[in-house]
Amino acid sequence: MDSTDEFEPFMTIPPHLVRWPAIRDTLSSSTSQLQAQTIAECLPLLNAINNPSSNPFDFDEHGQHNLNRADHIKFIRDGLQALPAQFVAMDASRPWLMYWSLLSLYVLGEDVKPLQSSIIKTFEPLQNKSGGFGGGQGHLSHLAGTYAVILAVSMVGGQDVYNVIDRVALWHWLGRLKQSNGGFCVCEDGEEDVRGAYCALVAITLLDLPWHLPSDSAARASGMTDFRDGLGEYLSSCQTYEGGIAASPSNEAHGAYTFCALACLSILGPPHETIKRYLNVESLLQWLSARQYAPEGGFAGRTNKVVDGCYSHWIGGCWPLVEAVLTGPDHEGESVDPSTKARIFSGEGLVRYILGCCQGPSGGLRDKPSK
Repeated sequence: MDSTDEFEPFMTIPPHLVRWPAIRDTLSSSTSQLQAQTIAECLPLLNAINNPSSNPFDFDEHGQHNLNRADHIKFIRDGLQALPAQFVAMDASRPWLMYWSLLSLYVLGEDVKPLQSSIIKTFEPLQNKSGGFGGGQGHLSHLAGTYAVILAVSMVGGQDVYNVIDRVALWHWLGRLKQSNGGFCVCEDGEEDVRGAYCALVAITLLDLPWHLPSDSAARASGMTDFRDGLGEYLSSCQTYEGGIAASPSNEAHGAYTFCALACLSILGPPHETIKRYLNVESLLQWLSARQYAPEGGFAGRTNKVVDGCYSHWIGGCWPLVEAVLTGPDHEGESVDPSTKARIFSGEGLVRYILGCCQGPSGGLRDKPSK
């Protein structure tokens, strides 16, 4: 073929996922420069199937990179062994390291039940007599770490594993975290944000704890009797002028906090009722849709930030909950036909970003190619 001839691609990919944006901001700033750098490193990977030097066996029938399943499983299992000394910086994240590893293995189809003894050995020293789990041995109990422990225990199962959790102490501890404005602190004398609300409701529902507040809960002095009292109003106050949800009132909208708020409302009741009741769904949709970029296809966590693989989970997890709002029963009790619902985000774009740009060469997933 003559060098001047245009290369005929092996696979048709939507043009907006393999080309520079048609309209680009001409104002140069540190943000726009970083965005251009990110696009430049992603484009060769997103369009790799059309590179004559590529191995066609590295791609599926849609021209997407294959999921390197065996490499990921090895990477995860290696992470469950003794870690090198530099991982001391992650000492406060032991529940998360265990939970994310178990979840990844479970999603990849691996049996996690043989890890029951590892769960008990890891989590027993992290529980405090006052209730809840710390991130490391001797650490203050924190809702985020407690959430990770409960989900890991739920995945592995087994009575011996369930018995690790002191449900009575945990219930009283949650009562101390409930605030008079309806929200939750993430730890005693700690910050109050939507993470606390979501993690608390997950703990209550998965462990089948009583919804009424313990008698020693300080929130009772404000007239509250139930963990759910005032919670919807608190979450509503965290929605920003952009449409997303902030950690707490008057802060910036953020992808992870938006997921926490939507998931929390979905525990309080059917999403088409609770999310509609407490949030401005139209502005929420606008903000969520703006978090997906082209050509990268991945999600950014905030306005004017670049794509980040972790928001495939946080922003990606918002969409099923939003779709439940859009397809839920209307006022006459009938269901909206899902086929009439407009596409509000690109699943193909997200898959291409994860498989093409986020898979590490030796297994595991990364933020973006340069990370």
